[in-house]
Amino acid sequence: MSTPLLSDTNISERLATLPHWVFKNNTLVRVYRTQSWKGTMMVVTTIGHLCEAAWHHPELLVNYASVEVRLNTHDAGGVTEKDMQLARKIEDVIGWQPGLEGGALEGTPHDERYGYLKYD
Repeated sequence: MSTPLLSDTNISERLATLPHWVFKNNTLVRVYRTQSWKGTMMVVTTIGHLCEAAWHHPELLVNYASVEVRLNTHDAGGVTEKDMQLARKIEDVIGWQPGLEGGALEGTPHDERYGYLKYD
């Protein structure tokens, strides 16, 4: 069952809250930079879990120190509400930095030996 496409205007407005995502070729695109292959695999596995749980699957371009995520709804031929909601969830989880929140979860040290993601 196909879901309705979002208008270009609606997509642009919604991307204001997802500043590192872009709308290109009827697809939402985001590149995550990592420290190493280990970090790349952690990002890919996390995105894989979120997408499988949502039953909505992106294209991923995986390199040594980056992961490019491409979201669209194939049967609808472009970006739908599914894509926007999944982009938001991916961004919230991948971009989470517990050290910035305070509390008991301190986050990874600011040391390349331990870091895995290059935060924007």
